[in-house]
Amino acid sequence: VQLQASGGGLVQPGGSLRLSCAASGVTLDYYSTGWFRQAPGKEREGVSCISFSDGSTLDADSVKGRFTISRDNAKNTVYLQMNNLKPEDTATYYCAVEKPHMYCASWTQAYLHKYLESWGQGTLVTVSS
Repeated sequence: VQLQASGGGLVQPGGSLRLSCAASGVTLDYYSTGWFRQAPGKEREGVSCISFSDGSTLDADSVKGRFTISRDNAKNTVYLQMNNLKPEDTATYYCAVEKPHMYCASWTQAYLHKYLESWGQGTLVTVSS
């Protein structure tokens, strides 16, 4: 499994970015997939996940209403549209896939990271004026 994340960069507060996670070696419509982030000096936290089964999503409270995760099965790619970015969104963002037939459990506090199959490399998002 290989996951290629892209789309990070420098953006002003209130701006937008779209991250992409292109997968190879796995068909994403069988795997729940999503994003984590890690800011300097902080633990890696779950941001958003899209379930393999019905496309339902799980979002961290801190990004609800601002970030939207989606999946393009034809391109085998998951996206994270990030709007109204804030300085506290500054972090390295990582995409990850969960083991088959899981339902984004690895993005919950109870099972954080527990059932992940593979990580991609990170892409840095910096929100600053």
